[in-house]
Amino acid sequence: MSANNKPSDSHSLVLPWKTRISVSALSAVTDFFRRSDGTVNRHILSLLDVKASPNPNPVKGVKSSDIMVDPSRNLWFRLFVPTDTDTTTTSLPVVIFFHGGGFTFLSPSSFAYDAVCRRFARKLPAVVISVNYRLSPEHRYPSQYDDGFDVIQYLDRSKLKQLPDFADLSKCFLAGDSAGANLAHNVAVRASREGFQFRVVKIIGLISIQPFFGGEERTDSEIRLRKSPIVSLERTDWLWKVFLPQGSDKDHEAVNVSGPKAVDISGLEYPETVVFVGGFDPLQDRQRSYYEWLKKSGKQARLIEYPNMMHAFYVFPELPESSQLIAQVKDFVSYKCKTSNSQ
Repeated sequence: MSANNKPSDSHSLVLPWKTRISVSALSAVTDFFRRSDGTVNRHILSLLDVKASPNPNPVKGVKSSDIMVDPSRNLWFRLFVPTDTDTTTTSLPVVIFFHGGGFTFLSPSSFAYDAVCRRFARKLPAVVISVNYRLSPEHRYPSQYDDGFDVIQYLDRSKLKQLPDFADLSKCFLAGDSAGANLAHNVAVRASREGFQFRVVKIIGLISIQPFFGGEERTDSEIRLRKSPIVSLERTDWLWKVFLPQGSDKDHEAVNVSGPKAVDISGLEYPETVVFVGGFDPLQDRQRSYYEWLKKSGKQARLIEYPNMMHAFYVFPELPESSQLIAQVKDFVSYKCKTSNSQ
């Protein structure tokens, strides 16, 4: 898949009025509720985080339910099952999805992510598992990675009655956007690094949508787009500060995944990856570096660029590029499922 050219500095981000209002509101909310002392006003924030309830009866061809994994840490996931697909003669892949929000905000029940996962379930089609992992600053690294990995183990070891018979755990994809894509990468590394042998689950692909990576040295895109909505330089610095262990810098292996402290994955069975990049995303240079690092490590990877899109553009269904990205995810999933069958 060919990469497109980056936008020139003379170009400005052009968005429909509805999207502009949503992006401005989201940026304002994150600024208002994050405190300079590294805490978050969860009580007030929860009132503004519009939630969607699970739907045991199908809505637009998808039903959903919430499944608890570990109540002691409120680890659960929302299960999305397509109902308008002919599954009498075929099975469906399973997409394990991690939401964005800088490791600090949102959940699978947040309206935007409930809607995104419904679209994935319906359009791919696939059984989607959206993970509710612990959030920083209350829970720092590696809590989020522990939760993501433990959900995979739970799926591998449990015979869930709620999981339909046509859900094929031998065709699993890790997926996420922003912090969720960072989480998906680090969970994939852990699964292969520790040589963990899953009995049923087989991860055959990774869908990395504008991953949230960082580093001590500023990149050109971070400087050029330092005041961008959602992921301004000030916001991302704060998010990394409350996520990392005390005393760590942004070259930590979890943050600068292709940097000086990067984990060597050259000998690991890391899944084939598709990386999505936006031309108005300050993180774009790091995302391209991630793609190049995967290739240099001997891993299969694809890069798809949207030159005129900002961070998290795909969660806004009114944008044509949102549907285009989902169609490209569908192509990737279909391709990997076919090649998996032939092996």
